[in-house]
Amino acid sequence: MHDPVPRLPSLLEAVLSVGTDLELRATLQHIVDAAAELTEARYAALDMTDPGRDGLTGIRTAERPEPPAPPEPPAPPESTESPKPPELPELPELVVPIHVDDEVFGDLRLAGKREGPFTDEDEQLVRVLATQAGIAIGNARLYETARQRERWIEGAAAVTTALLSGESAADALMTVAERARRLAEASAGVILQPTEDGGMEIVTASTLDDPGDIVGVVIEPGSPVLEQLLGGEPVFIDDTATDPRMTTRVRHRFGPSMMLPLQAGGRLLGTLALPRRRGGRPYTAVERLLATQFASQAALALVHAEAQHSRERLAVYEDRDRIARDLHDLVVQRLFATGMMLESTQRRSAGTGDTDKDVHAMLGRAVDELQSTVQEVRTAIFALQQPPADAPTTFRGKVLREAAGAGAVLGFQPSTRFTGAVENRLAEPVAGRLLTALRRALTAASRRAGVSRVEITVDVTAPLPDGRPGVRLTVFDDGEAGNGHAEGGGSEGGGSEGGAGTTVTWQSPL
Repeated sequence: MHDPVPRLPSLLEAVLSVGTDLELRATLQHIVDAAAELTEARYAALDMTDPGRDGLTGIRTAERPEPPAPPEPPAPPESTESPKPPELPELPELVVPIHVDDEVFGDLRLAGKREGPFTDEDEQLVRVLATQAGIAIGNARLYETARQRERWIEGAAAVTTALLSGESAADALMTVAERARRLAEASAGVILQPTEDGGMEIVTASTLDDPGDIVGVVIEPGSPVLEQLLGGEPVFIDDTATDPRMTTRVRHRFGPSMMLPLQAGGRLLGTLALPRRRGGRPYTAVERLLATQFASQAALALVHAEAQHSRERLAVYEDRDRIARDLHDLVVQRLFATGMMLESTQRRSAGTGDTDKDVHAMLGRAVDELQSTVQEVRTAIFALQQPPADAPTTFRGKVLREAAGAGAVLGFQPSTRFTGAVENRLAEPVAGRLLTALRRALTAASRRAGVSRVEITVDVTAPLPDGRPGVRLTVFDDGEAGNGHAEGGGSEGGGSEGGAGTTVTWQSPL
């Protein structure tokens, strides 16, 4: 064995070079390049024992060995058999293992030395380099893990901040899917939620491409992976396209994937899926752990955001209820008292002269206007007591919803009045037909020109012409006559148009 001292400067330079970079891939490349330069090998490679742990494949030098030219083949003998091709001699290799924390990280392979075979001195130098390489790889792993943790923690904090800022439910799910996709370097970030029939459906998707063909994809009940997902268990898949547990129509597009439960407080909100493109690098154990922790944090943020939204809605309901009580206790009572005083004055002025008759008529109109105002204030009170985001369940609420929908088209809110106990006296079949007639009348009013006022009246105290108890719907608008279509329905009904506007009347027995 030759004295390695003359090559000591080269060894020191190689040892120093492998620790100059904290990024793992760059560190491995420095090790391979340093080994090749130190031994004057044309070919160097680092084959890892567990490539999936760090998400890297083998590291090699750019230059390939030049095999020696094969010997000239002998002259073919005079035979009918085909000659066998000559075998190329194998290049001698120098293989040195690299240990990281008492584990074999991989083998450092060197071949194609420019001058002769590898010597014992070469092996000794490479072993010293491999020892330092193990330390550098361990440091790079720690740095890479710390950097990954920092990114995922920052991502989870950003998601929490965004969710607690008052986003809608759909925007909140998209925020989780988008952020997770970027952190995991995935091809897509997908949110699945349980369906009524026991499956799971993709409700949100963040992709680099158009997600339209992904949203709506359903994992049907009976799928092998479904039991784990509904049970709140994470599922890790090496290749989505070939895994027999995957049955969706888009599975052929993806490779490695993580399916993580969005679960908080024992409540399963859904599943976060992070598939990579087919042929993409597998997820490492660290990435799986960090993504699982992110999903748990995101689920907790979703629950907190939902609770915050519920508290805000409750505050709005309480405020609306207070306004409704104030309107009832102050405005309605005062209007009612003023109306009674006017009625009393009207009765005292009856039977007097012409001037007093005019005053009597004016008082009568004032009383009518006050009664109409009281009805509209009461309707406003009822509307304030209804949940704004929920579908109305009462008849009054359904009428107000139709009026609000027409108001969005007309540009103003129609006036609505109810006479009698509409909730108690209207049965469901009659109520449904009345709402249909109301919808048609409001549509016709919205088509007429010059409409600036629409009045809706529902009266369950108006008897039918034959004396039977009935309900009457009246829809009046002040638009130009003849430009629309007035419709009537029910057992009795009709429409009328005149210069003063259009009135549509619908009647039905109770």
